[in-house]
Amino acid sequence: MAVTITGVEPHSRAERIGIRPGDSLVSINGHGIIDVLDYRFFETERELRLELEREGNPYTLELAKPQYAELGLEFATYLMDEQRSCRNKCIFCFIDQLPPGMRETLYFKDDDDRLSFLFGNYVTLTNMDDREVDRILQMHISPINVSVHTMNPKLRCKMMQNRFAGDSLRHLYRMAEGGVKLNCQIVLCPGVNDGEHLAYTLEKLWGLGESLLSVACVPVGLTRFREGLFPLQPFDRESARAALDILEEYGEKFRRERGSRTVYPSDEFYLIAQCPLPPLEFYEDLPQIENGVGMLRDLEDAFLWVLEDCILPEKPRRVTIPTGEGVFLFLNSMLDALRAKSSALQIDLVPVRNDFFGGTVDVTGLLTGQDIVKALKGRELGDEILLAGNMMKAGEDIFLDDMTLEELSQALHTPARRVPNTGDALLMAILGEETPGHDGQNPYEGSGSATLHP
Repeated sequence: MAVTITGVEPHSRAERIGIRPGDSLVSINGHGIIDVLDYRFFETERELRLELEREGNPYTLELAKPQYAELGLEFATYLMDEQRSCRNKCIFCFIDQLPPGMRETLYFKDDDDRLSFLFGNYVTLTNMDDREVDRILQMHISPINVSVHTMNPKLRCKMMQNRFAGDSLRHLYRMAEGGVKLNCQIVLCPGVNDGEHLAYTLEKLWGLGESLLSVACVPVGLTRFREGLFPLQPFDRESARAALDILEEYGEKFRRERGSRTVYPSDEFYLIAQCPLPPLEFYEDLPQIENGVGMLRDLEDAFLWVLEDCILPEKPRRVTIPTGEGVFLFLNSMLDALRAKSSALQIDLVPVRNDFFGGTVDVTGLLTGQDIVKALKGRELGDEILLAGNMMKAGEDIFLDDMTLEELSQALHTPARRVPNTGDALLMAILGEETPGHDGQNPYEGSGSATLHP
């Protein structure tokens, strides 16, 4: 199989040895090139023998270069291949619960082990075969992020509505035996994979040994768009506390016997259970912060650390910060530390009901422009509206409902600013200082295992 070269970087090694756009790359040192993993892995060698084609005619080039130096070839897509879509029909899939009329990319469910390694996406393993695992082991690709949900094969088939979902767990064991480091996630559904099923799953994950880096457990997110889908109930205070008991018990077991907690409930579980969030040390090196694990404590720690030595302005300033209902009390308490130090600052934190998803989703990252406008309309908004960066598309100031940041600002007649999701950036924005640019986020925004971030 050959991959078409769409561009050659000026002054690159590839240009110097005569490769042209339109040529096809067949192999490097005898290894066939199918996608970006093959290319990046075999490109790192010092001496290369390249098999190529030009207008259907094969030719060969050889060169020597420093190890890890790039050739300078460009391809039609980053993956050099089509993105792999999910084959499952998970009973909890958030994408299946999206309202109609959103941009097309939001409905795409990826399940691609290459994106797991390159961007941290989670894979279910059902798209993988033994050859793909062989390649991962050969290339020492690590870590791989896996959506486990349950280690019970029959229950996994039921939850993913895929008869191969249970058998695909063998890939997890193979990778662990081969030394591939694994980050796992569990989307927990009340009455389905919690309770004794959760304990069983954690016991089985314990058996993966040192290859297991971390396990994040997040509560299922439900919208009003569930007609015809598997009947699920959200977590309540009692069921969330029961889940926390199991997760913290196993986390303590891992910490006591292996030196690392490994098993972490997401921040949402503590908010739903109305329990205090653990201290920042609980999360160790924050291995699953992008899964909403320790995100709030990290935000608070950075905010308070910068605030401690910050010179606060004497000039009056008022800002409005819309936020998800679930995290309102925590953030408001954090902001009280700033309010207590400055009488010149007025900070209005406004909880926004997420009517777009039916009022059942209360995280900040899934708020839409229209719901924010509805919540803020008619209020005195002050000098600026500050918006969490994860409300908007990666690299672009556009909300889930396709409203832009500029349109929101115009609708509310107040300047609006996108703020990176860090405590220091939030504090600087409140003070009216410049903040860094957009958050560095995965450009592959569709995810078949979408989880909710506070």
